[in-house]
Amino acid sequence: MITFPNAKINLGLDILRRRPDGYHDISTVMVQVPWTDILEAVPARGCGTTLTVSGRQVDCPPEKNLVVKAYRALSAKVQLPDIDIYLRKIIPDGAGLGGGSADASFLLTMVARMASLNISDRELASLAATLGADCPFFVYNRPMLCTGTGTEMTPIDVPSLNGLGILIVKPPVSVPTALAYSRVSPAEPRLSVAEILSLPPEQWQGLLKNDFEPSVFTAYPEVARVKESILSLGPVYASMSGSGAAVYGLFRSDKLSEITPGVLSGLFAGCDTFIGMLGLG
Repeated sequence: MITFPNAKINLGLDILRRRPDGYHDISTVMVQVPWTDILEAVPARGCGTTLTVSGRQVDCPPEKNLVVKAYRALSAKVQLPDIDIYLRKIIPDGAGLGGGSADASFLLTMVARMASLNISDRELASLAATLGADCPFFVYNRPMLCTGTGTEMTPIDVPSLNGLGILIVKPPVSVPTALAYSRVSPAEPRLSVAEILSLPPEQWQGLLKNDFEPSVFTAYPEVARVKESILSLGPVYASMSGSGAAVYGLFRSDKLSEITPGVLSGLFAGCDTFIGMLGLG
């Protein structure tokens, strides 16, 4: 069985308060985007479950990869057959795009189908939450308002996204999430993320903010320069995703058509880039 784990972006990210347990309460909307890895699982040829990774280099031994951790977490609850897992990494890591989380959650869903398990999305999402804060989103893989530490999810419709184009640019740096959180100043916003997303996208810039941007841009000015370059192309909205380092722009189709390979290579040399269309159904 083969599947295509996709990335996500954050529409707004408010860091509301620091909790007594040391974590932070946040509010953000996660949305799936069509930049994908490739994940395949087949019956094991030998004894035991294996993972083979190709594509982007992943600095992580197989036993510590989230995909293997996901398989083991599920196999601890139900008896599973041994499988050989093949993962081709395309989504860049350290980007705020959730690539590793998507791989893990898609593996859970795929193995549940392969083994004909009678398990609900809610149960899979609960299991996915033990692997990482972003993981439950990819079980549902539809726009979600994420609150608490990011694992409390409520479906939300953002119909104005349909038909918009997206440009994602990841500069050659990675932002440690712990560092990003250590430099933020939590605060309650005047308008919630959900309230702002009810407005036309052309009104989002300046209202829909990512609270990680000020500290990340100070520590990693190349991320700030990427956002400035995307804004120069005329998007309806641009923002860093998650704690970075990827930045995206949302475009009307006429503006998207102006972003040629020459424009990309001129503005974003040395960066990973993706252009696609959003269609959220």
